[in-house]
Amino acid sequence: MARGTKQKFKFYHVAKIMLEKTDDEHGLTVPQLIEELAKEGVTAERKSIYADFADMQEELGIDVIKEQHGKDTFYYVGNRDFELAEVKLLIDAIQASKFITEKKSRELIGKLKRLVSTYQARQLQREVFISDRAKTMNEGVYYNVDAIHAAMNANSKIRFKYYKWDITKKLVQRNKGEWFKVSPLALTWNDENYYLVAYDDWKQEIKHYRVDKMKEITATGEKSEGKEDFKKFDMAAYSKATFGMYNGTRERVNIRFANEMCGVLFDRFGKDITVWPVDDGHSETSVVVSVSPQFFGWIFSLGEGVKVVGPSNVVEELRHYAESFLSAQQF
Repeated sequence: MARGTKQKFKFYHVAKIMLEKTDDEHGLTVPQLIEELAKEGVTAERKSIYADFADMQEELGIDVIKEQHGKDTFYYVGNRDFELAEVKLLIDAIQASKFITEKKSRELIGKLKRLVSTYQARQLQREVFISDRAKTMNEGVYYNVDAIHAAMNANSKIRFKYYKWDITKKLVQRNKGEWFKVSPLALTWNDENYYLVAYDDWKQEIKHYRVDKMKEITATGEKSEGKEDFKKFDMAAYSKATFGMYNGTRERVNIRFANEMCGVLFDRFGKDITVWPVDDGHSETSVVVSVSPQFFGWIFSLGEGVKVVGPSNVVEELRHYAESFLSAQQF
């Protein structure tokens, strides 16, 4: 950009510098601000800077605070659209979301950092923990959400290909590659994943689908069905019953599973877990879990295809829990 053109945008540069380089603990004197402007190829006089401060307050709602330190007068931005604690909260939410890929998480966090000063941004280095979480591999989840919202607004059914993990850690098509066709009713974020709740008019029931495992979503133009059923549908109760979380004493356990169950393990613990073969139809993995009744319930819910094989104390605890559970069911 030519120097003359930059000069026309002096007010923009003043606001940008103040937002990036000042906060409650860091200010700039007018001479320092003029030096920063010079780095951008913009010249300014003291009087024009004071006028810009006033315009920032009046036109943009940005409050520039004046503070005296000895003989020097410092100026800094006092209020922002987002406080530092609020930005940290948003970053924590991004990190906790398995439906947001690692790449997109870093991109979003980078954008959030621009909401605070460069000094405050240094406190937001929490993204180093992203790689430790189980993150989805489907970068198109954002486009999926847009496509689903558009279809719901148009009251249209959608069709899509649905995928699952195989034992080689590759996504493969479900239903032999046939199209799934449903009436989209709602999107919900639960158990760290994004789900579509939809009406399957062929089976005449409400079902849910992982958004990050949906591909090639298109609106069919056919009128959606199932809305009357959805009006009587308790979304909170459905989510609570369908998507579980568990906590307890953390231990590393060995889980043996039938190979066709591998997707369940990848979904829960991430695709980077180590898996080794046991025989032609079974594999095993070692993961850190929170051992609790909720964990045992999750294991039981997977049926005979999954079982805990170590360590011995956890196996014994699970056996005791199962015996207690069966005893309690006797009338």
